[in-house]
Amino acid sequence: MSSPLEQNGRETVIPMRRLHPLSPVLRGLRLFALAVAALSWRTLQDLHLIRWLILVAVLFVGLLAYAAVAWRFTGFEVIGRELRVHDGLLSRRVRTVPLERLQAIEVVQPALARVFGLAELKLDVAGSQKSEAPLSFLPLPEAVTLRERLLGLAGGVAATASKVDETEVLLHRVDNGDVAVSQFLTPPVMLTPLAVLYIVGQVVLNEDFGLFAILSMITAVAATIGRPIMRTLNYWHFRIARGEDGRLRLRHGLVTKRSQVIPTHRIQSLTVTWPLLWRVKGWMRVTLAVAGQSSSGEDRGRTETDRLLPVADLATARAVLPYVVPGVDPGAMPLTRVPAGAGWIAPFRARILAAGLAETVFAAVDGFATRTLTVVPYGRIQSVRITQGPWQRALGLASVHADVANSSPVTAAHRPVGEAYAWVDELARRALAARTQSGPGSTRQE
Repeated sequence: MSSPLEQNGRETVIPMRRLHPLSPVLRGLRLFALAVAALSWRTLQDLHLIRWLILVAVLFVGLLAYAAVAWRFTGFEVIGRELRVHDGLLSRRVRTVPLERLQAIEVVQPALARVFGLAELKLDVAGSQKSEAPLSFLPLPEAVTLRERLLGLAGGVAATASKVDETEVLLHRVDNGDVAVSQFLTPPVMLTPLAVLYIVGQVVLNEDFGLFAILSMITAVAATIGRPIMRTLNYWHFRIARGEDGRLRLRHGLVTKRSQVIPTHRIQSLTVTWPLLWRVKGWMRVTLAVAGQSSSGEDRGRTETDRLLPVADLATARAVLPYVVPGVDPGAMPLTRVPAGAGWIAPFRARILAAGLAETVFAAVDGFATRTLTVVPYGRIQSVRITQGPWQRALGLASVHADVANSSPVTAAHRPVGEAYAWVDELARRALAARTQSGPGSTRQE
């Protein structure tokens, strides 16, 4: 344990602590599952069952032993204004997180951790593309307490965002049936019955189609179905609430429970997506890019935590989005389409492409089979630029890009050149005015 004035004279705020003793077991099981998944059916065929089981057992014991030994060298402490996470066995590492850059901490309870009452902390740090220095695992009460203390030490917005607001108002509860149906309305899943019929046909008609070939194809089909199942479990009981302080609170998950707090002033951009098969039911999904929060994908390790509305109709989106980004109505944005000449460059997208400057946001529509509406508040625009390829020059067109920190730019493609230059000047003016109105601190990365 460090003394209060160690570490170059800086105060030890939280002395060195180890994680829960079950942490290496849970982490070892994660590694073991990945290792077994890497062993294909072909490996089982080559080794035969007994030797394959022995290999799996050796991997399990080895990984568990490594995780247990590594646990003795894993811990965390807070020295001055820094959270330090120590880990590593052969090569020791100390990861340092400046508390002033700490934006939020998510408390996550994976299924196995919930059985033992454990949770992990995932830290969102400004300027980072992924969660920094995850602390897994701690007893749930201790994890919640540590989260509050770290955010309290960080101060400012993060500390305020961590407090539970008992007066929050429920904005929307996503229907679980809609979640399940929407996640299976994808081309790979819709074509799965054909893959099953193909396997059955091969079994019946092809005598050379062996057992391991069948198992390999069944595994591929299961993987195709497994992804929407995992997304369905992630979005189960999806609720959006708004606290008295204006911050959004998202809660969701059946197997792994998640709780997020999103200050609306940290929202960089918003994207509304209409997948092809969803348009029959009039559904859309809404995602957010938030300063200091890793973008989703799968950690994108965080199982897509960028969703604001995993599935919604137009009426729901119109009711919720004004609380998120004022001035956004996905059914009535003031957009203008590209000229007819754009059809020579983008023949399939030309009738979809549109863009415009609304009162509070810059918006653009793109896509063909899957259509997207992307909007960025003027105050979040970092820079504006024009690009013009050779075919665009021949047709008198240019594209306008509004760059956003830690997010893809909002692009108005194939606009008339005169309009494009006028938009660049107007976007720069509105972005400066929005940042000036918000105060001098608004120009920095949140």
